[in-house]
This record gives sequence, C-alpha cells and structure tokens, in this order.
Amino acid sequence: MSYNNLQYKFKALGVVMQIIAINTVIFLFFYLGSFFFQIPQESLASWFVLPDDFSEVIIQPWSIFTYAFLHFGFFHILFNMLWLFWFGPFVLNLFSTKRFLTIYLLGGMFGGLLYLISYNLFPVFAGSRGYLLGASAAVQAIIVFIATYSPNTTVRIFMFNIKLWHIAAVLVAKDVLQLPISPNAGGLLSHLGGAAFGYLYAKQLMKGNDIGKWFENMISYCQNIFKPRKEKPFTRVHRTQKTKAKAAKVSKEDKTDHQKKIDTILDKIGKSGYESLTKVEKDFLFKAGNQ
Repeated sequence: MSYNNLQYKFKALGVVMQIIAINTVIFLFFYLGSFFFQIPQESLASWFVLPDDFSEVIIQPWSIFTYAFLHFGFFHILFNMLWLFWFGPFVLNLFSTKRFLTIYLLGGMFGGLLYLISYNLFPVFAGSRGYLLGASAAVQAIIVFIATYSPNTTVRIFMFNIKLWHIAAVLVAKDVLQLPISPNAGGLLSHLGGAAFGYLYAKQLMKGNDIGKWFENMISYCQNIFKPRKEKPFTRVHRTQKTKAKAAKVSKEDKTDHQKKIDTILDKIGKSGYESLTKVEKDFLFKAGNQ
C-alpha cells in the first residue's frame, strides 16, 4: 500500500477515528518498543508523559498535550477510545471539526494543569512522585461539554433511554467519590479538570461567548502553514479614477494603432492584391477578422 493511499484513507476517516487511530498507533509503538528493546515503557516515553514538577514541565512543555496520547495499559486505551467513539459524533453533529479538536485538546490541557497544580499545592501529595498519561481528561471534556450543551439528548443502552447529562453526572460523581481511596488520585483530578473545562466551554458558548476561538484560530494558522500552495492567490487591484482614465487612454491609442495597421494592409490589397501580403500580414488580418 502506497503512502499516498494510506494518507488518503486516514483523511477519509473523520476526526474521531483519526484520534483513535493516532492513539492506537502510539500505544503499539511504545508497547512493542518496550518489548523489543527491553526498556520499560515509562523510560521510553519519559519525554512525552506529563511530570508532576513545574521545573520539569518547563523543560518539556509539549508534554501538556502529548501526555493525552499515551496509554500503557490495554483496558486504559480501550475504554477511553470507546467513550470517544460513542460521544464524539454527538459533538460533530452540532459543531465543526476545529471546535471538536479545541474541546478535546484544551480539555486535555486543563486536566493536565489541574493535575500539576494539585500535586504542588495539596499536602496529600507531598513526598510522592508521579506522572500523568492517558486521554481520559480530553475524553471527559467531550462528554461533559455535549451533556451540558444538549443535556436532554437520549441514547439507547440495552432497553433503556438515558439522557446525556445522566451519563456525564455518573462519570463525574464516580471520580469525585473515588478521590480519597484511589491510588490514582492525580489521574482522577485530571479527569475533573477536563470535565470542568467542558462544562465551562459549553455554558459560555450558550451565552454567546466562544472561549476557545483563539485556539481554533491557532489550528487554522497551523493548517495554513503546512498546506501546499499550488498557485499564487489572485490579488484584486483597486484602480483610482486617474488610473482608470490612463488605462482608457492607452486602450484607445492601442485601438487606433490597430486600426491603422488594418487600413494599411487593406490599401496594399487594393493596390497589389491579396497575394502580395506577407505571411505575417495575412495572419494579422485573419486574427483581426475573428475578433
């Protein structure tokens, strides 16, 4: 299969399946890399997970986004991608691909920020070290966003019709209740950070405030940078009255010279006949007759 064919198929997937494909490929890359090189996945991906120390994040600032594309456990990636597969289309039915990406990426970023702040602020995390990875915060942002914006939309689960806000409420409540007893409290806080962003974004959008517009513009800017320019864009020229008058004068002079040349050729025909014309004169007369 050629690279162009692969690229075409990837573009045809749609943004939800593209994100699922990217996460799956990255998961397999680190999983197989760890096996073949006998290196722990944590060491192999250390530059892409989100550290719990601000000084380390400054060294690898991209990790505030890249951590959300890393999964070390099969069920971790499975359930995250299933939630995305189920809820992503609800967002895309109402909004553009760019807005979907804005919710997803900024949701992951806000989840990472809450994790960072919590680890450096609350005494419960004192003396413990950790790192963050997984798309849970980004996926949670998608779920809570659409459940807030369109709460009464229903989904069929087995024999029951359940509203979106019911599902979102259960997921958020589960994370809150597990906080005191879970060994993954930092991860749960990131989920809540993503959920908080999704809720805030939807509420502001319902009021007419698009708090993610700046990020959408950034996405557009990045797309334009990497978009190939096949031809130079057309530039409109605005002419002043003086320019128009000058152009009209030049056009009139051109027409006068053109007509003079035709008259000269016709005079030559009248005196010596058509056969006396040169090939250039015959071609000129032919073109003039077809204008």
